[in-house]
Amino acid sequence: MAEVVRMPKMSDTMTEGVIAKWHKQVGDKVNSGDLVAEIETDKATMDFESYQEGTLLYIGPKEGEAVAIDAVIAILGEPGEDFQALLNDAPQAEEVTEKKEVEGSNSSGTEAAPQSNVTPESLGVTVITMPLLSDTMTEGVIAQWNFKVGDTIKSDDSIADVETDKATMEVTAYADGTLLYVGLEAGEAAKVNDIIAIVGPAGTDVTPLLNQKAAPTSQAAPAEVKNESKVEANVTTENKATDVADDSRVKASPLARKIAKDKGINLNEIKGSADGGRIVKKDVESYVPATKVAPASTTAAPVATETKAITLPTFVGEERYTEVAVSQMRKTIARRLGESLFTAPHFYLTVSIDMENAMLARAQINEVAPVKVSFNDIVVKAVAVALKKHPAVNSSWKGDKIRFNEHTNIGVAMAVEDGLLVPVVRFADGKSLSHISAEVKDFAQKAKTKKLTPADWEGSTFTVSNLGMFGIDEFTSIINSPDGAILSVGAIQQVPVVKNGAVVPGNVMKLTLGCDHRVVDGATGAQFLQTLKALLENPVRLLA
Repeated sequence: MAEVVRMPKMSDTMTEGVIAKWHKQVGDKVNSGDLVAEIETDKATMDFESYQEGTLLYIGPKEGEAVAIDAVIAILGEPGEDFQALLNDAPQAEEVTEKKEVEGSNSSGTEAAPQSNVTPESLGVTVITMPLLSDTMTEGVIAQWNFKVGDTIKSDDSIADVETDKATMEVTAYADGTLLYVGLEAGEAAKVNDIIAIVGPAGTDVTPLLNQKAAPTSQAAPAEVKNESKVEANVTTENKATDVADDSRVKASPLARKIAKDKGINLNEIKGSADGGRIVKKDVESYVPATKVAPASTTAAPVATETKAITLPTFVGEERYTEVAVSQMRKTIARRLGESLFTAPHFYLTVSIDMENAMLARAQINEVAPVKVSFNDIVVKAVAVALKKHPAVNSSWKGDKIRFNEHTNIGVAMAVEDGLLVPVVRFADGKSLSHISAEVKDFAQKAKTKKLTPADWEGSTFTVSNLGMFGIDEFTSIINSPDGAILSVGAIQQVPVVKNGAVVPGNVMKLTLGCDHRVVDGATGAQFLQTLKALLENPVRLLA
């Protein structure tokens, strides 16, 4: 008897999935445990294995289409079995997903009807879309193409490097054939699931497929044509200036070109030091723009009066600025922190820590530890231990419920060139100080080289942000959602303190706890800080 295969819920926040790739075709035999498809969720691209057996009779959504949870995506049964009744009884993927393409093709008239039947399968090609490479990614920028149109590629080849909001990552082709089409140039951005390339047999004409995808936007063309005459004169004038500023034909490495773009430097102004005058990274970094000579002042000298006037020297300045495109990472930082600050009601609690014992303990630990342990490593360990005693702080707001995490995954905020990353030290309460130190150092190196993966920064339950190394006394941080709290760590300062009734030199560090008032109350946060203070002022308790 035929059985319906529905879109599964692969994460707690998933509402729909995108069919990234079908690994079975209609007519194929499917066994339990076989890989049927790859599905892009809101978190990652995951394998979908069949829990049923039979022949694949029907496939609903095509590759690249989004499908709501529980919608019908396929039907398994006996060869030749009638499955139409199952489709009539259950909501199909086409009913749940948007119908914009269907409406656009219907309104284009009978002449466009033949194009509506063009599919990647009918042409024997594979469409490669912009993949979802992180849980917060909405678009990606092509950092560089590793192949050009006409090149032969294999399924495991990396066809391009894509800059996401977190890092620069490789995009794999997952198909054998010839690169027939490239949708955008290096440096351009594409939304997640937009077509970026097409792979298939050499000589295949993919124009009908591209025209079909572009049909919905063609309706806006007449309105744009009307305005062409108005801007034609401006375009002619602007083109003259663009020719001078256009540096696309200058010989430069991809990295040098990217750095120059980020700094707003025109490559025409730089002299390359590599073979053939090619510009490399060091040429861009060492480039100093020529200073403009201020025009001589023509202001007449003030006329002398009977009273002695104060003569001020004339100073000629120049107003100037540089604008750079917002990176994917900066866009995500702006969006996520804005959502956190304006959604979660923040409040802050500050406490001073006597770090005298911690400093002595750290010195002794580093005499025997395989890696150098920092004060931040000690704070991370102390936070994890304190969270086990105060689970209410180790929580997150879920709308209609509050999640109390029983594990302690500590996010460690790290500054990088483009912004901020928060890799996660998992189960930190059970790890030694040396283990935590080695893990944080590895994350820092990966962050600088943009080698962190989504698995490195997902799943935090609490975040530690430390600006003490910059000499900051104390500060407040915005909560890293969905965490319920964040700890801001200041510098250790030598200040006078009172001990046993006498004023003596002391080493004090200030900690500020930022709390989401929806899940953490003031008294709860204060009790957590008391426990944390006791651990840091007597660090031997961390080793017990």
